[in-house]
Amino acid sequence: MAAQPKVLILGAGIGGLTAALSLLRRGFAVEVHEQAQALREVGAGVQISSNGARVLYELGVGEQVAAVSSETKGKEIRLWNTGQAWPIADVLAEAKARYGYPYFTVYRPDLLAALEAAVRAASPGAIRLGHKAEGFEATAQGVRLRFTNGDTAEGDVLVGADGIHSVVRRQLWGEGAARFTGLLAWRGVIPMEKLPAHLDRPVGSNWVGPGRHVVHYPLRRGELMNFVGVVEGVDWQVESWTAQGTQAELHRDFAGWHPDIHAMIDAIGTPFRWAFLARDPLPRWGRGRVTLLGDACHPTLPFMAQGAVMAIEDGFILARALAEIEGPEAALVRYEAARRDRTARVVIGSSANTKRFHNPELAHAEGAAAYVAREFAVEAMLERTEWLYTHDVTRVAL
Repeated sequence: MAAQPKVLILGAGIGGLTAALSLLRRGFAVEVHEQAQALREVGAGVQISSNGARVLYELGVGEQVAAVSSETKGKEIRLWNTGQAWPIADVLAEAKARYGYPYFTVYRPDLLAALEAAVRAASPGAIRLGHKAEGFEATAQGVRLRFTNGDTAEGDVLVGADGIHSVVRRQLWGEGAARFTGLLAWRGVIPMEKLPAHLDRPVGSNWVGPGRHVVHYPLRRGELMNFVGVVEGVDWQVESWTAQGTQAELHRDFAGWHPDIHAMIDAIGTPFRWAFLARDPLPRWGRGRVTLLGDACHPTLPFMAQGAVMAIEDGFILARALAEIEGPEAALVRYEAARRDRTARVVIGSSANTKRFHNPELAHAEGAAAYVAREFAVEAMLERTEWLYTHDVTRVAL
Protein backbone atom coordinates (compact mmCIF):
# COMPACT_ATOMS: atom_id res chain seq x y z
CA MET A 1 0.00 0.00 0.00
CA ALA A 2 1.14 3.54 -0.70
CA ALA A 3 2.55 5.64 2.15
CA GLN A 4 -0.68 7.63 2.06
CA PRO A 5 -3.87 5.76 1.25
CA LYS A 6 -5.79 6.36 -1.94
CA VAL A 7 -9.21 7.65 -0.98
CA LEU A 8 -12.42 7.01 -2.90
CA ILE A 9 -15.20 9.50 -2.20
CA LEU A 10 -18.74 8.73 -3.32
CA GLY A 11 -20.66 11.97 -3.86
CA ALA A 12 -19.56 15.38 -5.14
CA GLY A 13 -21.68 17.54 -2.88
CA ILE A 14 -20.39 20.12 -0.43
CA GLY A 15 -19.02 17.55 2.02
CA GLY A 16 -17.50 15.28 -0.61
CA LEU A 17 -15.72 18.11 -2.41
CA THR A 18 -14.48 19.63 0.85
CA ALA A 19 -13.06 16.25 1.87
CA ALA A 20 -11.44 15.86 -1.55
CA LEU A 21 -9.85 19.29 -1.44
CA SER A 22 -8.65 18.78 2.15
CA LEU A 23 -7.04 15.47 1.18
CA LEU A 24 -5.47 16.82 -2.00
CA ARG A 25 -3.95 19.72 -0.05
CA ARG A 26 -2.20 17.04 2.05
CA GLY A 27 -0.90 15.10 -0.93
CA PHE A 28 -3.37 12.22 -1.03
CA ALA A 29 -4.53 10.49 -4.20
CA VAL A 30 -8.28 11.09 -4.43
CA GLU A 31 -11.10 10.00 -6.71
CA VAL A 32 -14.55 11.56 -6.34
CA HIS A 33 -17.32 9.54 -7.99
CA GLU A 34 -20.62 11.28 -8.69
CA GLN A 35 -23.73 9.78 -10.29
CA ALA A 36 -24.77 13.01 -12.06
CA GLN A 37 -23.51 13.70 -15.56
CA ALA A 38 -22.74 17.32 -14.62
CA LEU A 39 -22.40 19.14 -11.31
CA ARG A 40 -25.57 21.19 -11.65
CA GLU A 41 -26.88 21.49 -8.12
CA VAL A 42 -30.53 22.31 -7.62
CA GLY A 43 -30.54 25.94 -6.58
CA ALA A 44 -30.92 26.82 -2.91
CA GLY A 45 -29.22 29.02 -0.37
CA VAL A 46 -26.97 27.85 2.44
CA GLN A 47 -25.67 29.68 5.47
CA ILE A 48 -21.97 29.32 6.26
CA SER A 49 -21.25 30.43 9.80
CA SER A 50 -17.77 31.35 11.01
CA ASN A 51 -16.81 27.80 11.95
CA GLY A 52 -17.39 26.75 8.33
CA ALA A 53 -15.84 29.88 6.83
CA ARG A 54 -12.65 29.12 8.80
CA VAL A 55 -12.31 25.84 6.89
CA LEU A 56 -12.89 27.48 3.50
CA TYR A 57 -10.15 30.02 4.19
CA GLU A 58 -7.83 27.31 5.50
CA LEU A 59 -8.30 25.42 2.21
CA GLY A 60 -7.61 28.52 0.11
CA VAL A 61 -11.13 29.03 -1.27
CA GLY A 62 -12.44 31.55 1.25
CA GLU A 63 -11.93 34.58 -0.94
CA GLN A 64 -13.51 32.86 -3.94
CA VAL A 65 -16.59 31.98 -1.90
CA ALA A 66 -16.72 35.46 -0.38
CA ALA A 67 -16.72 36.97 -3.86
CA VAL A 68 -19.92 35.14 -4.84
CA SER A 69 -21.67 35.35 -1.45
CA SER A 70 -23.55 37.89 0.57
CA GLU A 71 -22.16 38.89 3.94
CA THR A 72 -25.15 39.10 6.23
CA LYS A 73 -24.97 42.36 8.17
CA GLY A 74 -27.85 41.60 10.50
CA LYS A 75 -30.61 39.24 11.52
CA GLU A 76 -34.13 40.03 12.59
CA ILE A 77 -37.33 38.38 13.76
CA ARG A 78 -40.53 39.57 12.09
CA LEU A 79 -44.12 38.93 13.09
CA TRP A 80 -46.14 36.92 10.62
CA ASN A 81 -49.12 39.27 10.10
CA THR A 82 -47.99 42.81 10.95
CA GLY A 83 -44.35 42.62 9.86
CA GLN A 84 -43.19 44.10 13.16
CA ALA A 85 -39.43 43.59 13.35
CA TRP A 86 -37.06 42.88 16.22
CA PRO A 87 -33.35 43.18 15.30
CA ILE A 88 -31.48 40.39 17.07
CA ALA A 89 -27.87 40.49 15.87
CA ASP A 90 -25.30 42.44 13.91
CA VAL A 91 -24.10 39.17 12.41
CA LEU A 92 -21.22 40.38 10.26
CA ALA A 93 -19.55 42.51 12.91
CA GLU A 94 -20.15 39.99 15.69
CA ALA A 95 -18.92 37.02 13.65
CA LYS A 96 -15.65 38.66 12.67
CA ALA A 97 -15.03 40.21 16.07
CA ARG A 98 -15.95 37.18 18.14
CA TYR A 99 -14.86 34.30 15.91
CA GLY A 100 -12.44 35.81 13.40
CA TYR A 101 -14.31 34.80 10.26
CA PRO A 102 -17.39 36.09 8.40
CA TYR A 103 -20.90 34.69 8.16
CA PHE A 104 -21.77 33.98 4.52
CA THR A 105 -25.07 33.37 2.82
CA VAL A 106 -24.25 31.66 -0.46
CA TYR A 107 -26.08 30.13 -3.40
CA ARG A 108 -25.34 26.42 -3.21
CA PRO A 109 -24.29 26.12 -6.90
CA ASP A 110 -21.80 28.98 -6.36
CA LEU A 111 -20.24 27.25 -3.36
CA LEU A 112 -20.01 23.95 -5.24
CA ALA A 113 -18.45 25.68 -8.24
CA ALA A 114 -15.71 27.19 -6.07
CA LEU A 115 -14.94 23.83 -4.46
CA GLU A 116 -15.06 22.01 -7.80
CA ALA A 117 -12.65 24.48 -9.40
CA ALA A 118 -10.19 24.09 -6.53
CA VAL A 119 -10.36 20.28 -6.66
CA ARG A 120 -9.83 20.22 -10.43
CA ALA A 121 -6.94 22.68 -10.15
CA ALA A 122 -5.27 20.40 -7.60
CA SER A 123 -6.03 17.19 -9.53
CA PRO A 124 -7.67 17.61 -12.96
CA GLY A 125 -8.93 14.03 -13.13
CA ALA A 126 -10.11 13.66 -9.56
CA ILE A 127 -13.84 14.08 -10.24
CA ARG A 128 -15.48 11.22 -12.17
CA LEU A 129 -19.04 11.98 -13.32
CA GLY A 130 -21.76 9.58 -14.45
CA HIS A 131 -20.82 6.94 -11.86
CA LYS A 132 -23.83 5.67 -9.93
CA ALA A 133 -22.76 3.27 -7.20
CA GLU A 134 -24.49 -0.04 -6.60
CA GLY A 135 -22.26 -1.33 -3.79
CA PHE A 136 -18.76 -2.04 -2.55
CA GLU A 137 -16.49 -4.81 -1.28
CA ALA A 138 -14.07 -4.12 1.53
CA THR A 139 -11.19 -6.26 2.79
CA ALA A 140 -8.34 -5.74 5.22
CA GLN A 141 -6.26 -4.56 2.27
CA GLY A 142 -8.59 -2.20 0.39
CA VAL A 143 -11.98 -1.31 -1.05
CA ARG A 144 -13.60 -1.86 -4.45
CA LEU A 145 -16.53 0.37 -5.45
CA ARG A 146 -18.96 -0.98 -8.04
CA PHE A 147 -21.06 1.14 -10.39
CA THR A 148 -24.24 0.41 -12.31
CA ASN A 149 -22.46 0.93 -15.65
CA GLY A 150 -20.12 -1.98 -14.90
CA ASP A 151 -17.12 0.14 -13.95
CA THR A 152 -15.23 -0.34 -10.70
CA ALA A 153 -12.82 1.78 -8.67
CA GLU A 154 -10.24 0.56 -6.19
CA GLY A 155 -8.67 2.35 -3.28
CA ASP A 156 -7.53 2.03 0.30
CA VAL A 157 -10.41 3.98 1.90
CA LEU A 158 -14.04 4.62 0.90
CA VAL A 159 -15.97 7.67 2.11
CA GLY A 160 -19.72 7.66 1.61
CA ALA A 161 -20.60 11.32 1.07
CA ASP A 162 -23.66 10.34 -0.93
CA GLY A 163 -26.39 12.07 1.01
CA ILE A 164 -29.59 11.14 2.78
CA HIS A 165 -30.24 8.10 0.59
CA SER A 166 -26.65 6.86 0.89
CA VAL A 167 -25.76 3.60 -0.86
CA VAL A 168 -22.75 3.21 1.43
CA ARG A 169 -24.76 3.69 4.63
CA ARG A 170 -27.40 1.24 3.43
CA GLN A 171 -24.80 -1.48 2.86
CA LEU A 172 -23.07 -0.76 6.18
CA TRP A 173 -26.06 -0.34 8.47
CA GLY A 174 -29.28 -0.84 6.53
CA GLU A 175 -31.85 1.72 5.49
CA GLY A 176 -32.51 3.09 8.98
CA ALA A 177 -35.69 4.51 10.38
CA ALA A 178 -36.96 7.95 9.36
CA ARG A 179 -39.85 9.70 11.10
CA PHE A 180 -42.06 12.20 9.33
CA THR A 181 -42.00 15.40 11.38
CA GLY A 182 -45.29 16.79 10.09
CA LEU A 183 -43.30 19.67 8.56
CA LEU A 184 -43.26 20.66 4.90
CA ALA A 185 -40.77 23.17 3.49
CA TRP A 186 -41.34 25.38 0.48
CA ARG A 187 -38.30 26.92 -1.17
CA GLY A 188 -37.35 29.12 -4.06
CA VAL A 189 -34.58 31.44 -5.22
CA ILE A 190 -35.82 34.82 -6.45
CA PRO A 191 -34.05 37.42 -8.63
CA MET A 192 -33.81 40.44 -6.34
CA GLU A 193 -34.93 42.74 -9.16
CA LYS A 194 -38.36 41.09 -9.07
CA LEU A 195 -38.97 42.10 -5.45
CA PRO A 196 -40.09 45.39 -3.92
CA ALA A 197 -37.09 47.64 -3.26
CA HIS A 198 -37.56 47.62 0.52
CA LEU A 199 -36.81 43.88 0.62
CA ASP A 200 -33.37 44.40 -0.96
CA ARG A 201 -31.33 44.49 2.28
CA PRO A 202 -28.27 42.55 3.50
CA VAL A 203 -30.34 41.10 6.34
CA GLY A 204 -31.50 37.62 7.23
CA SER A 205 -35.17 37.69 8.22
CA ASN A 206 -37.02 35.02 10.18
CA TRP A 207 -40.78 35.53 10.09
CA VAL A 208 -42.45 33.67 12.94
CA GLY A 209 -46.07 32.73 13.46
CA PRO A 210 -48.32 29.99 14.77
CA GLY A 211 -47.49 26.75 12.97
CA ARG A 212 -45.44 28.46 10.28
CA HIS A 213 -42.20 30.33 9.71
CA VAL A 214 -40.38 31.90 6.77
CA VAL A 215 -36.65 32.53 6.42
CA HIS A 216 -35.22 34.69 3.66
CA TYR A 217 -31.79 36.16 3.03
CA PRO A 218 -29.75 37.52 0.10
CA LEU A 219 -27.40 35.45 -2.07
CA ARG A 220 -24.79 36.12 -4.77
CA ARG A 221 -23.77 39.66 -3.77
CA GLY A 222 -27.43 40.57 -3.26
CA GLU A 223 -28.54 39.56 -6.75
CA LEU A 224 -30.79 36.76 -5.45
CA MET A 225 -33.08 36.16 -2.49
CA ASN A 226 -33.38 32.74 -0.86
CA PHE A 227 -36.88 31.88 0.41
CA VAL A 228 -37.81 28.99 2.68
CA GLY A 229 -41.28 28.63 4.20
CA VAL A 230 -42.00 25.87 6.71
CA VAL A 231 -45.53 24.64 7.41
CA GLU A 232 -46.59 22.20 10.11
CA GLY A 233 -49.57 19.87 10.25
CA VAL A 234 -49.38 18.53 6.71
CA ASP A 235 -49.31 14.97 5.42
CA TRP A 236 -47.12 15.29 2.34
CA GLN A 237 -44.14 13.00 2.88
CA VAL A 238 -41.98 13.18 -0.27
CA GLU A 239 -38.36 13.77 0.77
CA SER A 240 -37.09 15.27 -2.48
CA TRP A 241 -35.40 18.51 -3.47
CA THR A 242 -36.95 18.45 -6.93
CA ALA A 243 -40.67 17.99 -6.20
CA GLN A 244 -42.56 20.98 -7.59
CA GLY A 245 -45.60 22.70 -6.16
CA THR A 246 -47.56 25.74 -7.29
CA GLN A 247 -47.71 29.37 -6.28
CA ALA A 248 -51.40 28.94 -5.48
CA GLU A 249 -50.63 26.16 -2.98
CA LEU A 250 -47.88 28.24 -1.41
CA HIS A 251 -50.10 31.32 -1.14
CA ARG A 252 -52.76 29.16 0.49
CA ASP A 253 -50.31 27.77 3.06
CA PHE A 254 -49.45 31.35 4.11
CA ALA A 255 -52.93 32.86 3.89
CA GLY A 256 -53.23 35.89 6.16
CA TRP A 257 -49.49 36.50 6.30
CA HIS A 258 -47.91 39.88 5.58
CA PRO A 259 -47.96 41.22 1.98
CA ASP A 260 -44.13 40.96 1.84
CA ILE A 261 -44.44 37.18 2.10
CA HIS A 262 -46.93 37.07 -0.76
CA ALA A 263 -44.79 39.41 -2.86
CA MET A 264 -41.95 36.91 -2.55
CA ILE A 265 -44.24 34.01 -3.41
CA ASP A 266 -45.43 35.88 -6.53
CA ALA A 267 -41.79 36.29 -7.63
CA ILE A 268 -40.64 32.71 -7.05
CA GLY A 269 -41.86 31.24 -10.33
CA THR A 270 -42.01 27.52 -9.63
CA PRO A 271 -41.68 26.73 -5.91
CA PHE A 272 -40.23 23.44 -4.75
CA ARG A 273 -41.33 21.54 -1.66
CA TRP A 274 -39.93 18.75 0.44
CA ALA A 275 -40.98 16.88 3.54
CA PHE A 276 -38.77 16.94 6.63
CA LEU A 277 -37.97 13.47 7.91
CA ALA A 278 -36.06 13.15 11.18
CA ARG A 279 -33.47 10.45 11.85
CA ASP A 280 -31.71 9.55 15.06
CA PRO A 281 -27.91 10.00 15.07
CA LEU A 282 -26.12 6.80 14.06
CA PRO A 283 -24.31 5.10 16.93
CA ARG A 284 -21.54 4.17 14.49
CA TRP A 285 -20.63 5.58 11.11
CA GLY A 286 -17.96 3.35 9.66
CA ARG A 287 -16.45 -0.10 9.65
CA GLY A 288 -12.89 -0.98 8.72
CA ARG A 289 -11.78 1.09 5.76
CA VAL A 290 -15.24 2.51 5.01
CA THR A 291 -16.85 5.54 6.65
CA LEU A 292 -19.55 8.15 6.11
CA LEU A 293 -19.67 11.92 5.92
CA GLY A 294 -22.29 14.67 5.99
CA ASP A 295 -25.94 13.83 5.36
CA ALA A 296 -25.05 10.18 4.84
CA CYS A 297 -24.46 9.82 8.60
CA HIS A 298 -26.04 12.86 10.28
CA PRO A 299 -28.86 14.31 8.13
CA THR A 300 -30.00 17.43 9.91
CA LEU A 301 -33.15 19.51 9.88
CA PRO A 302 -32.25 23.08 8.83
CA PHE A 303 -33.25 24.83 12.06
CA MET A 304 -29.70 25.58 13.22
CA ALA A 305 -28.39 26.40 9.71
CA GLN A 306 -25.53 23.93 10.22
CA GLY A 307 -26.13 21.08 7.76
CA ALA A 308 -23.65 22.26 5.13
CA VAL A 309 -21.20 23.49 7.77
CA MET A 310 -21.12 20.11 9.54
CA ALA A 311 -20.27 18.44 6.20
CA ILE A 312 -17.49 20.99 5.64
CA GLU A 313 -16.09 20.30 9.12
CA ASP A 314 -16.34 16.54 8.51
CA GLY A 315 -14.30 16.79 5.33
CA PHE A 316 -11.51 18.73 6.99
CA ILE A 317 -11.28 16.46 10.06
CA LEU A 318 -11.34 13.35 7.87
CA ALA A 319 -8.29 14.58 5.98
CA ARG A 320 -6.51 15.54 9.19
CA ALA A 321 -7.14 12.11 10.69
CA LEU A 322 -5.86 10.24 7.65
CA ALA A 323 -2.76 12.46 7.56
CA GLU A 324 -2.00 12.44 11.29
CA ILE A 325 -3.03 8.95 12.46
CA GLU A 326 -1.04 5.91 11.36
CA GLY A 327 -3.10 3.30 9.53
CA PRO A 328 -6.34 4.06 7.67
CA GLU A 329 -8.59 1.99 9.93
CA ALA A 330 -7.28 3.68 13.07
CA ALA A 331 -7.56 7.07 11.36
CA LEU A 332 -11.21 6.52 10.50
CA VAL A 333 -11.98 5.52 14.07
CA ARG A 334 -10.41 8.77 15.31
CA TYR A 335 -12.25 10.80 12.65
CA GLU A 336 -15.58 9.39 13.78
CA ALA A 337 -14.77 9.90 17.45
CA ALA A 338 -13.92 13.54 16.77
CA ARG A 339 -17.18 14.20 14.95
CA ARG A 340 -19.93 11.92 16.26
CA ASP A 341 -20.95 13.73 19.46
CA ARG A 342 -20.75 17.21 17.92
CA THR A 343 -22.87 16.33 14.89
CA ALA A 344 -25.36 14.41 17.06
CA ARG A 345 -25.79 17.54 19.19
CA VAL A 346 -26.59 19.52 16.03
CA VAL A 347 -29.09 16.91 14.82
CA ILE A 348 -30.89 16.90 18.18
CA GLY A 349 -30.75 20.69 18.58
CA SER A 350 -32.08 21.30 15.09
CA SER A 351 -35.07 19.07 15.79
CA ALA A 352 -35.72 20.86 19.09
CA ASN A 353 -35.69 24.27 17.37
CA THR A 354 -38.93 23.50 15.53
CA LYS A 355 -40.76 24.24 18.79
CA ARG A 356 -38.92 27.53 19.18
CA PHE A 357 -39.94 28.78 15.73
CA HIS A 358 -43.57 27.62 15.92
CA ASN A 359 -44.49 28.51 19.47
CA PRO A 360 -48.17 29.46 20.03
CA GLU A 361 -47.06 32.65 21.82
CA LEU A 362 -46.12 34.01 18.40
CA ALA A 363 -49.73 34.31 17.26
CA HIS A 364 -50.10 37.86 18.61
CA ALA A 365 -47.83 40.87 18.97
CA GLU A 366 -47.94 40.94 22.78
CA GLY A 367 -46.92 37.33 23.23
CA ALA A 368 -44.42 37.54 20.37
CA ALA A 369 -42.63 40.54 21.88
CA ALA A 370 -42.14 38.74 25.19
CA TYR A 371 -41.14 35.51 23.47
CA VAL A 372 -38.57 37.18 21.21
CA ALA A 373 -37.13 39.12 24.15
CA ARG A 374 -36.71 35.87 26.06
CA GLU A 375 -35.66 33.39 23.36
CA PHE A 376 -33.66 35.64 21.02
CA ALA A 377 -31.84 37.86 23.49
CA VAL A 378 -28.11 38.02 22.78
CA GLU A 379 -27.28 36.11 25.96
CA ALA A 380 -29.77 33.35 25.18
CA MET A 381 -28.53 33.01 21.61
CA LEU A 382 -24.89 32.90 22.69
CA GLU A 383 -25.72 30.18 25.19
CA ARG A 384 -27.24 28.11 22.39
CA THR A 385 -24.59 28.77 19.72
CA GLU A 386 -21.23 29.66 21.25
CA TRP A 387 -20.16 26.01 21.32
CA LEU A 388 -20.90 25.80 17.59
CA TYR A 389 -19.07 28.86 16.33
CA THR A 390 -15.96 28.66 18.51
CA HIS A 391 -15.14 25.12 17.38
CA ASP A 392 -11.87 25.14 15.42
CA VAL A 393 -11.38 22.02 13.31
CA THR A 394 -7.83 23.09 12.44
CA ARG A 395 -6.80 22.68 16.11
CA VAL A 396 -9.21 20.31 17.80
CA ALA A 397 -7.49 17.25 19.24
CA LEU A 398 -7.78 13.97 17.37
